[in-house]
Amino acid sequence: MDLPKRILGIDMGDKRIGVAVSDPLGYTAQGLKTIINEGPLRTFPQFTAICKEKEVGTCVVGLPLKMSGEIGDRAKLVLAWVEELKKHVTCEVVTWDERLTSVEAQRLMIRQDLSRKKQKERSDELSAILILQNYLDSKRPVTPYDPHEYPEG
Repeated sequence: MDLPKRILGIDMGDKRIGVAVSDPLGYTAQGLKTIINEGPLRTFPQFTAICKEKEVGTCVVGLPLKMSGEIGDRAKLVLAWVEELKKHVTCEVVTWDERLTSVEAQRLMIRQDLSRKKQKERSDELSAILILQNYLDSKRPVTPYDPHEYPEG
């Protein structure tokens, strides 16, 4: 029996690109690495290699929408990058609303009492994990709670 393809989460940044990958069954996201953004000629081959090595079926790229939900200048840059990425990978590439993931990542790192240096090192990876985990959670069917299924006692 073939396992489903993994899903790759990407947090696109000007200087660094956070990357996370799902487990084979698509339940959890784990950080992979942070790629230094040295331009398309250096970054796209890295994504091609990761997708092949990890047997990725879908790439989920965080889309930095404005709080109003509108597409701003930053989101336009990411959408253009996504169109270029599609030319380099054989898997599906989709975008995912990443509003507030950086804030959530920052809060998590502060709770973990990480130094400012460690926060800077991990923020892109953690943002990619959050983008991917939110995407994975949205794909899981919601099962309503049935109190008769779990009787008290």
